Amino acid sequence: MPRKHHKPEEIVAKLRQVDVLTSQGKSVADAIRAIGVTEVTYYRWRQEFGGRCHVDTCYLSIAVAAPRPT
Repeated sequence: MPRKHHKPEEIVAKLRQVDVLTSQGKSVADAIRAIGVTEVTYYRWRQEFGGRCHVDTCYLSIAVAAPRPT
């Protein structure tokens, strides 16, 4: 199966969805399975985005990390 490259907006939406599902009483593992990614991917996203769920913050962190063209 080909790999899926998620856009930052999709990642933020999936992280929010996990937060909602866990607040509704699901375990973290079940919530991660519900969004269709592996636990490793979920925790990598959490580390990369720092648990921040604001779209502008995610864009800011991506813009800072990306090299500028000369």
